[in-house]
Amino acid sequence: MLSFPDRVTVVDVGPRDGLQSFDRWVETDTKVAMIDRLSEAEFPVIEVTSFAHPGKVPMLRDAEEVVARIHRRPGTVYRALVPNKRGALRAVETDIDEILGLMTVSASYLAKNQNMTLEQAIEAGGACFRVADSAGRDYIMALGMALWCPYEGVIAPEQTLACVAALRRLGVRRYYLAASTGMEEPRQVSTLFRMAHERFPDCEFGFHVHERRGWAAANLLAALDAGVTMVEGSICGIGGGIAFPGDYGSIGNLPTEDIVTFLASMDIGCDVAPDAAVAAARDIGRLIGMRPASRAAHAPEVGDAG
Repeated sequence: MLSFPDRVTVVDVGPRDGLQSFDRWVETDTKVAMIDRLSEAEFPVIEVTSFAHPGKVPMLRDAEEVVARIHRRPGTVYRALVPNKRGALRAVETDIDEILGLMTVSASYLAKNQNMTLEQAIEAGGACFRVADSAGRDYIMALGMALWCPYEGVIAPEQTLACVAALRRLGVRRYYLAASTGMEEPRQVSTLFRMAHERFPDCEFGFHVHERRGWAAANLLAALDAGVTMVEGSICGIGGGIAFPGDYGSIGNLPTEDIVTFLASMDIGCDVAPDAAVAAARDIGRLIGMRPASRAAHAPEVGDAG
């Protein structure tokens, strides 16, 4: 029998993960309005920007201005991604609440796309944690390609958990394990999270899921059944593409409004009401000029004919 948590924290990463690879520049005013609309919908955590080098992620080159201008809702955590220590040092000069580190578990991906070894990536994550910790900021580490990589195929759970163990020795206690390619399957997801919770009971694990083969909802269900209580999505399904050969990078984030309505259908509590998430998606879609990629945003509204 499936077993689910009573409550789940739903994190929206649209302003960062969504807009960093958007097909056109989004003005700072629009980014701020987008984040404010997510705050109005009462999302408990919003990933607002990235302190990456402007030359590497030009779509988010206004990170400091965005953080300074958003209207903060009491109870919402505003998070930013940092790719390295330099980015972390920039982030702590702002009043961002939480810092997200990021590395991939795939050594092949690191070598081909970032010219780094796994050991170097772990040390970089530890350096970011120390900057955040010294500044009194919360820190969470995302492990990309925690289950599958186009270069390596299936990632064994031991490979991912070895990275967790190394980062834990450096002080990190909170993680996202990411299904980055959409090629992952539910049994694999369940096995990884059950092993993670058993081996590291003092750590917290969340799930970031991408859609490619229609399996994202099943993977989310498997993660919840394995004890996950933090999940990430992107409003309207914005973003999620990654740098890979061929069409492997042509994937998308699971829309946050679909996650919220999915949880509600199973009576799993979260801080966001389904109608509030759907209304925010429709508004943000109009704001940035795109059609939401979710099912929930296109379902008939109450009172609609037919």
